[in-house]
Amino acid sequence: MNFNDFDLHEDVLNAVDSMNYQQATPIQEQAIPHILSGNDLLACAQTGTGKTAAYLIPILDKVAHESNTSTAALILVPTRELAVQIDQQIQGLGYFVGATSIAVYGGNKGPEWDQQKKALTQGADIIIATPGRLIAHLQLGYVNFTGIKHLVLDEADRMLDMGFLGDILKIMSFLPAKRQTLMFSATMPPKIGDLAKRILHNPQEVRLAVSRPADRIDQQFYMAKDEQKLPLLTNLLSGVENISMVLFTSRKSTVEPIVRALKKLGLGANGISSDSEQNDREVVLRDFKNRQFPILVATDVLSRGIDIDNLSHVVNYDVPRDPEDYVHRIGRTARAESKGTAITFINEQDQKYVQKIERLFEKELEKRSITAELGLGDAPVYEPRKARPSNGSRHRHGAKVGGKPEGNKHHRRRKPKNNNPKDSAQA
Repeated sequence: MNFNDFDLHEDVLNAVDSMNYQQATPIQEQAIPHILSGNDLLACAQTGTGKTAAYLIPILDKVAHESNTSTAALILVPTRELAVQIDQQIQGLGYFVGATSIAVYGGNKGPEWDQQKKALTQGADIIIATPGRLIAHLQLGYVNFTGIKHLVLDEADRMLDMGFLGDILKIMSFLPAKRQTLMFSATMPPKIGDLAKRILHNPQEVRLAVSRPADRIDQQFYMAKDEQKLPLLTNLLSGVENISMVLFTSRKSTVEPIVRALKKLGLGANGISSDSEQNDREVVLRDFKNRQFPILVATDVLSRGIDIDNLSHVVNYDVPRDPEDYVHRIGRTARAESKGTAITFINEQDQKYVQKIERLFEKELEKRSITAELGLGDAPVYEPRKARPSNGSRHRHGAKVGGKPEGNKHHRRRKPKNNNPKDSAQA
């Protein structure tokens, strides 16, 4: 479907053309008409399907047709990186429309705070914000959201995973009851449906099934103990040229040790996690995109929504707990008809997560054990039913990070908590 078929404002069509958008993606084709019609919407589509443009294009169309004297649209997102990325996309798409926007994020007051305060008081057309930072402004009483006509919750499932439900509901208490509300999510767990019932009014629904990874991705699964992973990775990468790789680890405490180990092995690497300062994260991300170094080590801060394409390799240092996160991660390679390699290491504790991936794909995945022949010792045996969580720690691999181990001397197993995110950017 061509964008001309949507009956968009001429300025928006010029913007779409300038961004070199050709045909609407399935999520855009289905979502844009509902949004243009003013309906509330619950949309489920995975990363990389064009869902950001699916709501930005119709919102910019409405901005182009309206004469707004205050903020018209509020977009809530889980991470700073996603806020910045959406703001940049608005700058591109909104150039011909003359739309103004600002990303509201950050932990401490500084120059950014004053800039955000100015935009919030004077009224940028579109505000993109992380919940925690926005609430900090709202509590000071100078934010006027009475003119908000459109609310977007992007990556809604991730925001709920990160514990932002209370913040979202608090923010909504500052918004007019009569508005258009749009929820976009990569997955559709029951809690998303529950939230939709609370905040959406007679919504339309668009659901695109999680697509299987492209056949161009060479998916490789290796059995490996934690201490075997780095030397195994070094062996797998030997002789490979023009590497552009993101290595995902589920624990922020392992980012810097992995970076140091890679550098010691002569591999250019840098890392980011939620513990990194925002400016440092932006510099590292920019330098990686500009090919200043070949390997980026990251936590799940980058697993969704961040625009990093054309990777030659994606490495899952730990198996994602959510199989759909696995799809999102490895989908960053083999884009635009290119080929790519996805390497996943499996230790004893992560085997149950591999089973979830297999259930999603409806097939058994080949697991390779090559550590012995490389002189690295025996690999773990793939026996997911026998795998047990390590005693003495809440961390997935039993690595004690500090303090006393959880549990008592009788090693009583506790029911794992589900509300503790693997890693998150503090809003």
